[in-house]
Amino acid sequence: MPLHYGVLAGVLLAIGLTLVYTLKTGISPVPTSPRVRDKMLAMIPPDRAAGLERGRLFDLGAGWGTLAFALAKRFPEAQVTGYELSPLPWLVSRLIQAVLRRPNLALRRGDFMDAPLNEAALVLCYLYPGGMTRLQPKLAAELPAGALVVSNTFALPDWPPADMERAEDLYDSPVYLYVAPGPEAVKT
Repeated sequence: MPLHYGVLAGVLLAIGLTLVYTLKTGISPVPTSPRVRDKMLAMIPPDRAAGLERGRLFDLGAGWGTLAFALAKRFPEAQVTGYELSPLPWLVSRLIQAVLRRPNLALRRGDFMDAPLNEAALVLCYLYPGGMTRLQPKLAAELPAGALVVSNTFALPDWPPADMERAEDLYDSPVYLYVAPGPEAVKT
């Protein structure tokens, strides 16, 4: 088979996989823009940043790894884990990891709803309204009191944000900061 047929087959497979997982998850993999990424990291309160340095940090729905790599760079002593279900963006992020070699970053292919978050100090996410609705009870049940959640564009429906700012990007994207009440507060 000529090389161009192999390339075409690879491109069609990539498009097909992306379409299948877009239908499965309800969202296509869209990278976080640099301005939104920078705003998300800037919203981490300076007085809390030192405490995150040795914590467990998560990027839920890590996609192409845009946020996970930035988080691992900003907090080199922290353990950063990115979860992505869709195989193509996960594979691309793994290839980037092979080049950038962030030793504090683990990229997992799987559903973040199955990931334990009880040791999380910080959770970043760029999901969609339905994904945030699904995620909210998990965060409430598992995050320790005081853990931070930073979300790009989509709010947690029943949690009041501690802060909300807009990124200076094309869409004036909102970025939300939440402080988890902890499972004990939810049960009472």
